Amino acid sequence: MAFTTKEMISALAMALTFIAFFPYIRSVLKGRVRPHMFSWLIWGLATGSVFFAQLADGAGAGAWPIGFSGMLTFLIGGLAWLKRADVTITRSDWVFFITALAALPIWYLTSDPLWAVIILTGIDLLAYGPMLRKTWHQPWSESLTFMLLFGMRNYLVLFALEHYSLTTVLFPAATAVALSATVAMIVWRRNRLSSTQSGSHT
Repeated sequence: MAFTTKEMISALAMALTFIAFFPYIRSVLKGRVRPHMFSWLIWGLATGSVFFAQLADGAGAGAWPIGFSGMLTFLIGGLAWLKRADVTITRSDWVFFITALAALPIWYLTSDPLWAVIILTGIDLLAYGPMLRKTWHQPWSESLTFMLLFGMRNYLVLFALEHYSLTTVLFPAATAVALSATVAMIVWRRNRLSSTQSGSHT
């Protein structure tokens, strides 16, 4: 059975997803990382819902990496529970969770997956806020490799889509842009801080 070009691009995107996630999952299993269970549950719910919305709008092979990412995200949430990692739940966690759940009945009532994708993409982008604030002050606290791989994954998803519409494009495009902007900011901050530290020793 011959694979189409879009299916091969999708398979490559899935491989990058696994490569990006594997070190993190291994760190969780070894107890070196304690992920926030509820956060990963929210991300899994959002990503999984976008996957089904993309399928409903004919994304085809381009949706596969999103679905695979959703599965791995739920896996990390499950491992966080089993390992008794960070299980604290804040008010904002509940707000994100309820908003993510609200996307599904909105989809059902409007018979249009676009509104669900808009809501879920918004939730995903809002999650960048705390991370951006932290990495501005601590630019070495996040993995550039992880972000670069995920950014590449999302650009590949766009090429792998079998149908282009706002419903199928919005989530991977918005995530790719957000990751690219985050990587650029981290690189700039690292260089700026390194230059400042070097100057203070001259």
